[in-house]
Amino acid sequence: MSSNTHTTGSTKTSLRRLERRHDILLRKLCKLGLVLRGSIGARMLPCGNPKCRCKGDPPRLHGPYYLWTRKVAAKTVTVRLTAEQARHCMRWSRNMRQFDRLVKQIQQLGLRAADAMRGSPTP
Repeated sequence: MSSNTHTTGSTKTSLRRLERRHDILLRKLCKLGLVLRGSIGARMLPCGNPKCRCKGDPPRLHGPYYLWTRKVAAKTVTVRLTAEQARHCMRWSRNMRQFDRLVKQIQQLGLRAADAMRGSPTP
């Protein structure tokens, strides 16, 4: 039997180590909380009143206005938020970035496990 058709002791050890790491990442994933795709930003904006302070020198813009921007059906959608809504959405957006990092790590572990089983790295 060739080395590519059976699992060696070191391969089993390597796979167990990868599975333990996988379990740790899954537990982290489960603890994330709500996730939200998009970005949250604060903007200071002028208004349409030509005599307003925002047209002065120097201009004193209105705001901050909190905006949540995301893609929906390949179109950019922007929604205005209150300061409290923005705080929640910022936390959920951070969770989304962490979710993406964890999923990428889980996928990489799967590739490493497949490589370990085959006995050689994937090209």
